[in-house]
Amino acid sequence: QVQLVESGGGLVQAGGSLRLSCAAPGRTFSNYAMGWFRQAPGKERELVAAITWGGSTFYAVSVKGRFTISRDNAKNTGYLQMNSLSPEDTAVYYCASRPISISYQANDYGYWGQGTQVTVSS
Repeated sequence: QVQLVESGGGLVQAGGSLRLSCAAPGRTFSNYAMGWFRQAPGKERELVAAITWGGSTFYAVSVKGRFTISRDNAKNTGYLQMNSLSPEDTAVYYCASRPISISYQANDYGYWGQGTQVTVSS
């Protein structure tokens, strides 16, 4: 069951930028951490970035310095700003949330979006 809604994916050239959004219709992000995962064909789903309710962040090494996670708690919306994109970033991106703290494991997140495709051309 989809409980979060992502938007902002698409096709971009290498070096370009995209901003993903994650909204929670009908529910609040209050006291929930949020994570952005991605899954490329034939690969496992991996945590890209995460943010706690209070704003503490985590980034995977592969995206650190290029991606920025943020949230607007008043709007119950989270964001992933992706800069300097490369073809290796091509994947379906999912937002997910869980109570309080960040987890690196997808199975620890109880709320998921439907995913949004990000394709980076060379």
